[in-house]
Amino acid sequence: MDNPGGGPARWEAVGMARIGVMSISDGRDYVHAGIAEFIESAENRLVAGLRAAGHEVVRGTAPISTNALAGSVAREVAAAGVDLTVLHYAVWAFPHFTMLAAGATPGPLLLLSNIDPVQPGMVGMLAAGGALDQIGRAHTRLWGDPADTALIEAIGIQATAAAAVSSLRGSTFGRFGGRPMGMNTAVANTDQWQRLFGIDVEEIDQWEIVRRAESADAGEAKGAREWLERNTAGVHYDGVKLTPELLERQIRSYLAVRELIAEWRLDFSGIKGQPELTQYFATMDITEAFLNDPYDWNGPKQPHICATEADMDGALTMQLLQRIAHTPVLFADVRHYHQDRDIWDLCNSGQHATWFAARSEDPNENLANVHLYPEVFFFPAGGASVHHLAAPGRMTLARLTRKDGDYRMQLMLGDFETYDQATNEALMKQSTWEWPHAFARLDAHAGDFLSRFGANHIHAVPGDHRATVRAACDLLAITVDEFTR
Repeated sequence: MDNPGGGPARWEAVGMARIGVMSISDGRDYVHAGIAEFIESAENRLVAGLRAAGHEVVRGTAPISTNALAGSVAREVAAAGVDLTVLHYAVWAFPHFTMLAAGATPGPLLLLSNIDPVQPGMVGMLAAGGALDQIGRAHTRLWGDPADTALIEAIGIQATAAAAVSSLRGSTFGRFGGRPMGMNTAVANTDQWQRLFGIDVEEIDQWEIVRRAESADAGEAKGAREWLERNTAGVHYDGVKLTPELLERQIRSYLAVRELIAEWRLDFSGIKGQPELTQYFATMDITEAFLNDPYDWNGPKQPHICATEADMDGALTMQLLQRIAHTPVLFADVRHYHQDRDIWDLCNSGQHATWFAARSEDPNENLANVHLYPEVFFFPAGGASVHHLAAPGRMTLARLTRKDGDYRMQLMLGDFETYDQATNEALMKQSTWEWPHAFARLDAHAGDFLSRFGANHIHAVPGDHRATVRAACDLLAITVDEFTR
C-alpha cells in the first residue's frame, strides 16, 4: 500500500477523494425486505471506515432493488461530483441493476464485495463484474471486511487515482516558447493530449515574459530581493552574472508569469528559456523554482507546476504526481551516475522547488539551505541559480514517455541520500555546483535504466505512491513500465 512518507506543506491539507457508495440488492420484494437491514449495517461499516480515513462519502439514498432506483440513485450520486463510485455487494444482487447504475455513472467504478459466508455478496459482485466485462465497461474489484484498514486504503488508492485523472480533464497547459534546443521529448502531440487526457494547450510567446517583466511592480521586486537576501543561506553577487538588478529582473519575470497564468487561466505550464531568454534576458530559475514552491515572499500559496525547457510530458507527469502526492514535484536532468556509490546526480538549472531543500512546512527552514549563485557559462544573460541539495527520504520517481507514439509511465522507487558536508560538496562539484542537486539511489540497475529510460528529465515526489500511479495509468489505459532490481 502507498506510504506518503513525508508531511504536506501548509498550503494544502492532504487531499482526500470524494467517494460515492451505492449498495446493490436483490430484486425480489420479499427477499429485499428480509435483507435490507443487513445491507444497511454492512454499508454503515464501510462508510464509517472511509470517513475515518478522511474521505468524503456520498451515500446512495436507498439500496438499489428496482430498475427505477438503479437509475435514480446512480444519477444522484453522480451529480454530487464523486471521484469514484463504489458499487457495494453485501448480498446476492441482480446483475442488471449494476448495468443500469453503471449506465448512469460517468466516472470510474469499483465493485466491492463483503466476505460474509452467509450472504453471497461475492457471487453478486462476480455476476455484476462479468456483465460489465461483456460490454467492455472498465472497473476494478476489491473484497474484504471494512474493518480491515488495508481494504480501506486500497479503496482510497483507487479514489485518489480517479481524482487525479479527473483533474486533468478540462485543464489548460501554457507553453511559453517552442521546442528547446531540438529536444523532441519536450514536445507532445496536442491532439493526443486532448484525446487521452482532455488537456488543451495555450501557446504563449516568451516575448510576453520580457514585455511584462519590464512593467512589473518594481517595489515588490525590490522587497522580494531583500527577502531572499535575508532568508536564504546566501545571495552571492559577483557584479557581472549576478547583480541586484539581474535578480530583480528574474523576480519581475516571476511576477509576469504569475500575471499570465491568471489571465490565461493556466493550470500548469512550461517555459522554453533556452536559448533566447538565457542568452539575452535572464534565466528563469527563480521563476520556475518559486512557481513550483508552496510559498513565496507573500506567504503560502498553491504550487503551480512549471517545467523548464517547456517540457510538455515532464509537466504532465508533474501535474499528475502533484494530484496524487499533494506535494511539490521535483524536475531534474539525469545528470550523472556515480558508479562507485551506485548514486545518480539529479541536477537541473534552478528547477528544483526550494521546498525540497528540507521539505519543511516552514519556508525559512528550506531557504536556510538555499544559495543563489551566479549563473554559469551556459547562460550568458546571467541571473541567479537556485542551489541546494535535496533532503533525504524515500521517493517515487516517474516520467511519462512515448514509445512508437504510445504513452507509457516509467516508474520506480528510490531514495534521496545526503552525506557529510565534504562528500556532498565534492559530489556536486563533479557536475555543476551552482545548480540544485538530488543524490538518488534508484531501485533500478544502471544499465537497465540507461538502456530503457525514454527522456533526459525525471520527476519525483516524497513517499511510495506507486500503487496510486499504477491505478491512475490503468484509468488512462497507459502501460506502466516499472523498473526494479
